[in-house]
Amino acid sequence: MPILEEYSLKGKVALIAGDGAGSTPTLAEALAEAGARVALMAQSQSILDQSVETVLGQEGEAFGVVADATAQQGVEKALATLLARWSRVDILVNNFRSELGKPFQDIALAEWEEVMARNVRPIFLLCNAVGQQMVQQRGGRIVNIISGLAERGLWNSAAFCASQGAVLQLTRALALEWGKYNVRVNAIGTGWFSLEELPQAEAEKELLVRYIPLRRKGHPRDIAPLLVYLCSEACDYTTGQPIYIDGGLMAHP
Repeated sequence: MPILEEYSLKGKVALIAGDGAGSTPTLAEALAEAGARVALMAQSQSILDQSVETVLGQEGEAFGVVADATAQQGVEKALATLLARWSRVDILVNNFRSELGKPFQDIALAEWEEVMARNVRPIFLLCNAVGQQMVQQRGGRIVNIISGLAERGLWNSAAFCASQGAVLQLTRALALEWGKYNVRVNAIGTGWFSLEELPQAEAEKELLVRYIPLRRKGHPRDIAPLLVYLCSEACDYTTGQPIYIDGGLMAHP
């Protein structure tokens, strides 16, 4: 797909962290197609291998680092590896979403803390480390992939909703703090997504799909064009914003 000049990521270095329920290869492909060199950080070697292979298929440059994003040393390892190879980082995509479906009164403290550790701690650590590098460079783009449940409630999902709300508020606060350094911080909010693609008639057999105005679950490809925009120089006057790609779910009362 031809890339307009203002959306080109040629010469940019991107770090995508997390596996996002398998969406990372699609996001990596989109950034590579726009011209970025892509570094990947995940705990799953299979996700890294698939993502790197996808980028190389676009004749792009990519490598992966297996590291624990919930540990400061893991984040430092990934960033040091990236900087040793490409000397800078222009784009950070945080793609962490671990769910817990349980009535609030049945959630143990350890479970609550585990959800926060998986969904919030990595984004704090990565924004802290990579953001400092961007501030020094006087420029960068950070995109946090979140759920629409950052702003909507859902029964049996209190811990997950709270974790997504925390990431959204971090997005907004960092946008205010780092705007003067030409660092733009935004979020892409998703609805129900799936890597499986079904014919419309088959998809609508699921009651959940009938609640979605566009009558299908989303696919990672649906957010790829927006991700490229938010990572590009065209995204100069947009910061602190959650933008929802959810098939119309947020329009429900």
